[in-house]
Amino acid sequence: MGTKTVIGADQREWQVKRNIEWSTPATGDEFEHDVDGGRGAVLMILSSLFVLWVVVFAWKPAGVNVPWFYILVFILVLGFFPVRWYLRRPWTINAKTQGSYEDGLPAENWTGMVRGIGKAREEMRVVVRSLKTRATPGHADSPLQPVN
Repeated sequence: MGTKTVIGADQREWQVKRNIEWSTPATGDEFEHDVDGGRGAVLMILSSLFVLWVVVFAWKPAGVNVPWFYILVFILVLGFFPVRWYLRRPWTINAKTQGSYEDGLPAENWTGMVRGIGKAREEMRVVVRSLKTRATPGHADSPLQPVN
């Protein structure tokens, strides 16, 4: 989704990209609260919310008007979880270079994953700054690791 071309401190040209991951990656180091319930759990929760609101509005007496804020609450509750799901998706950050033939510097490819669009933007800025000042995308607690 976002690509930047950066000239590193060692004069190599780096391509730094970030892409959203639409499927949950199988990493093996997931905590219990990170495990996704899958599509079945999502369908069950959304259908139960739908049934709850249908019951609330179906049992209303004929002469009662529904206040506008009930409809607003309905929209907010319905929209909260999809927006939260989108904002918490994992993002892959990739920094690669072809190397430099004049200086004999090798080609490198670094990749890592962060959760959330805000964290992805922040990590992208950190990687770009690190490339400009230190000529390497990694830092002490960086999610980026070299790929062979």
